[in-house]
Amino acid sequence: MRQRSRDGSRDGYREFAQERAAHLYRSACLLASGDTHLAEDLVQETLGRMYLLWGRISRIDNPAAYAQTVLVRSFLTHQRRRSAGERPVADLPGPDAAARDGDSALRLTLLQALGRLPPKDRAVLVLRYWEDRSIEETADAMNVSLAAVRTRCTRALARLREELGGSPGELIGR
Repeated sequence: MRQRSRDGSRDGYREFAQERAAHLYRSACLLASGDTHLAEDLVQETLGRMYLLWGRISRIDNPAAYAQTVLVRSFLTHQRRRSAGERPVADLPGPDAAARDGDSALRLTLLQALGRLPPKDRAVLVLRYWEDRSIEETADAMNVSLAAVRTRCTRALARLREELGGSPGELIGR
């Protein structure tokens, strides 16, 4: 992140939002299991919260990481608020997206398997393996202990392996 985007001005915020929006959206799509509407809402909420604190942005060491933390916490809050019986149906991307995404069948299989995991398991996998965050950073973002992250990560990976069946090599045809 360039220093000038941390100046606390509207232009600084605009630059930050333009640089981070696509990355936040990709992470939100993974958290929301492909529900693009929810992903857009999560990104909008995240950027709105970032705007509110932008005047104090110089106090935050890494605004991009802070935005990711806000995104994950927004997702977890949304999951807690959602009615137990409510199950959103995600619209899958059209054929144009599948053509440019490479192996779309594998992507869809992984998204569906992620979608069947509990929200906190999904969040820990996205933070640890998609965002490549450390255990400490993940614990901070999820507001849990280091041991909770380790345990949840191990269990989430085991559940994901069960969902996918077989070894990862079999899934990708090796």
